[in-house]
Amino acid sequence: MNFFQLEVLLKVVESGNFTKAGQEIGLTQSGVSHNITTLESELGVTLLKRGRGGTSLTTAGEYIIPHIRSIVANMAHMEQKVASIKGLELGKISIGSFPSFTASFIPALFSICKERFPNIEIVLYEGGYEDIVKWVEEGTVDLGFTALPVKGVECIPLLEDPLSAVIYDGHPFVEKDVVTMTNFVEESFIMLRSGCEALIEDEFRKAHLPLRVSYNSKDNETVISMVKGKLGVTIMPNLAIPEYTEKIHILPLYPQLVRNIGLIMKSSENLTPIAQEFFKIVTDYFKEHGSKV
Repeated sequence: MNFFQLEVLLKVVESGNFTKAGQEIGLTQSGVSHNITTLESELGVTLLKRGRGGTSLTTAGEYIIPHIRSIVANMAHMEQKVASIKGLELGKISIGSFPSFTASFIPALFSICKERFPNIEIVLYEGGYEDIVKWVEEGTVDLGFTALPVKGVECIPLLEDPLSAVIYDGHPFVEKDVVTMTNFVEESFIMLRSGCEALIEDEFRKAHLPLRVSYNSKDNETVISMVKGKLGVTIMPNLAIPEYTEKIHILPLYPQLVRNIGLIMKSSENLTPIAQEFFKIVTDYFKEHGSKV
């Protein structure tokens, strides 16, 4: 068993098939297959299930993969330590983020990082809150941006993102200064299920009010389009609402609902040198630009 075989396995797991993995690391499909087969033979277990739809981990693979990720991460950490000693800024950093944060902040943060460390590789993984926590726990990403609180990992609060009512043209709420939870009781409600639904549902429970959910969607643009189509009204985080909107109105809520967004990691003490630098970039950025949307 060698380190390269472990890297090949991780590429196959990340990409979902041998062909894509080979393209990313410069191997033929047969070369990827040979490395995986050799690794499985040396370990004495089957790690991957092969099928027409791609590859997936076996039970043994699911058990072993966190350890393999740890080995690869430790090797990357050692390489970057050596590079740091030599006065070089080399290496790779993987970041997890959710779509509305990505669109609003990732370009600026990555640009600062690349300007300071032009030789590093930055990899972005985008998903929901649970995906990001899982990626951090498993070592798939070095750092992740997600909604707080999160248990079992280190968390650094960065930003408060208020939620607002999103109303279509001509709706009676348009005349209001603020919208209360009681106002929504008789409304057709479109629920954005990207993580903040727990905040909304909890607020209605605390107020002992029913919430009539007519439609559900995980996509921000789909929810906005449905509101524009007068299928109902919704509550969304401000970051998820397009900057330029037509046919809809954004109104504040009373009482105010806020999602807290932060940076999470397994351990700040075990971050690679470049991950430590990115951590500093992020915290400095939000100190300068404020902690509210």
